[in-house]
Amino acid sequence: MIHISSATEMHELGARIGAQLKPADVILLNGALGAGKTVLVQGIAHALGISGVTSPTFVISKIYDAPLPLIHVDVYRLLESNKAALFLDDLDLDTDRENAVTVIEWGGAESARLSDERLEITIDRSQEVRNVSFKCVGKRWAGFSA
Repeated sequence: MIHISSATEMHELGARIGAQLKPADVILLNGALGAGKTVLVQGIAHALGISGVTSPTFVISKIYDAPLPLIHVDVYRLLESNKAALFLDDLDLDTDRENAVTVIEWGGAESARLSDERLEITIDRSQEVRNVSFKCVGKRWAGFSA
């Protein structure tokens, strides 16, 4: 578990994670509204040479072009429909995912089925300092350290 006390630290954590990413990597982010998920993604994007990342809450999915592209998905609005898995399939993420990094905010069980190899990150903001925990799923993430 990592303790984060500022947006700058969250961004730096994202950059450390981003520096380790490879094509087809999938990261699921979970945490309450305002936990810092998008700031973490901005740090990941920075490490990939991408700037201008914003929350895709209203567009649901956005692809950022770079040598290692970033697919940034926010399924918050899909979860409200109770048909998140169906709508997630409609996004056709498989089309580009093999050559990109995919980061899914609010990535629960519906998103987990996209890959048997994924990094699940949970941000707990129930206290003043955010606690960030990691669940490494699959061989790809064995030995991962942020």
